[in-house]
Amino acid sequence: MTTFEIFKYAIDLLAVLLLALGIKGLSKVRSAREANRLAAIAMALAVVGVLVESFGNGGISTNACLWIILGSSVGGLLGMFTAQRVPMTAMPETVALFNGCGGMSSLLVALGVALFSGNSDSGVLIDGIVEIVSIVVSVFVGAITFSGSIVAMAKLQGWLSTPSWTQSKVRHAVNIAFGVLSLVAAIELFRRGEQGLWLLVIASALLGVGVTLPIGGADMPVVISLLNSYSGVAAAAAGFVVGSQILIVAGAMVGAAGLILTQVMCNGMNRSLVSVLFGGSISAGIASESSGTEYKNITSCSVEECALTMEAAERVVIVPGYGLAVAQAQHTLREVTRVLEAGGIDVTYAIHPVAGRMPGHMNVLLAEADVPYEQLKEMDVINPEFPATDVALILGANDVVNPQAKNDSTSPLYGMPVLDVQEARSVFVVKRGMSAGYSGIKNDLFELSNTSMVFGDAKKVLGDLLVELKELGVGKKR
Repeated sequence: MTTFEIFKYAIDLLAVLLLALGIKGLSKVRSAREANRLAAIAMALAVVGVLVESFGNGGISTNACLWIILGSSVGGLLGMFTAQRVPMTAMPETVALFNGCGGMSSLLVALGVALFSGNSDSGVLIDGIVEIVSIVVSVFVGAITFSGSIVAMAKLQGWLSTPSWTQSKVRHAVNIAFGVLSLVAAIELFRRGEQGLWLLVIASALLGVGVTLPIGGADMPVVISLLNSYSGVAAAAAGFVVGSQILIVAGAMVGAAGLILTQVMCNGMNRSLVSVLFGGSISAGIASESSGTEYKNITSCSVEECALTMEAAERVVIVPGYGLAVAQAQHTLREVTRVLEAGGIDVTYAIHPVAGRMPGHMNVLLAEADVPYEQLKEMDVINPEFPATDVALILGANDVVNPQAKNDSTSPLYGMPVLDVQEARSVFVVKRGMSAGYSGIKNDLFELSNTSMVFGDAKKVLGDLLVELKELGVGKKR
């Protein structure tokens, strides 16, 4: 074994270890930031390992060096620009885009090996059953990941709506046709036909569009997580194509982590993965009928009344939702909670697994406002504490606090784990209006006797609440 090979294996091993630690660290809010840095270092080491291996095998041409420098520079600058400019509300779309980029990278690697390796005048230049299978998997999964991620991003961004025909059974026939075309293309590729390769790319990409397009906004967090898993599988397959051990290991780790997260998300929404992928929008059927139901027993109140109730409270639970993220009100919320804490009031935050638009959305949003990690409590931990809670403040959350999930067996949300905010003595819901959540159904919480609606933008309402609390002298109490 040469010195280059020993050095390369050492770098790969270190990169894999750092990536494993990074993925493990992402499971907790406190360690997530450092874990992200470890994963970034792991990816940088992986690039170094590839360069070391290339130099050890006879060097890299000047042309190749220029392409490497150009690609790394452009990609690095785009990544840095995106990280600095994208707001938290657009993070789900950004994650979907990055998943798509990962899928496209694996697809291009497989195409490069299939078309430009070896010497032959006919068709695809590949040999060996393992290499052919790896190319088929990399192209198939990579194309689905890319096209599906772009559709998911466009739907989250509001650029693309769900066509009505995709909610019918016609979509299943269309997707089956694309699946059959992909299988035919794979068989043709085994016979060394270049036409089979391009047919596989096109059919797989259309299949990704066909599967993702019918899925509604309520299920989109699950789709993003699943596409993340797909990008890992595609990367692992690309690792077999180019013979890169670190790409195989890293891809497998990402694929497994994404699949586990997908299952956690499905459990959090009481949805099976099959129903998410093939059942269309969660708001279909009963939900579409319920969405038009008017509220009859709504109690609205002013910010002053909310402040007076909080002044007399001993324990307050904050339930953040997507409305808080849209209003960018996390910093104002932190100021409000500081005043409450200074007044001797116990403040905690109830975090639902699917609050916002993706896993961990609320955790990152609140961490951005320097909310202590200890105050963030998961659903299973906080639910038993609601009966002893004086005030539950709901900020832009809807479906995750809907009692229908436990009380109404005819509801499409029935069985979905939700936060038991209705058990609190007083519940204040901050919303712009009475629009439904992603499920498109009525929220029975809004009509309960202990619930009061505070209408308005979350940032403005919290700003006014802060003023009222200070005027009441809450922050001066000990």
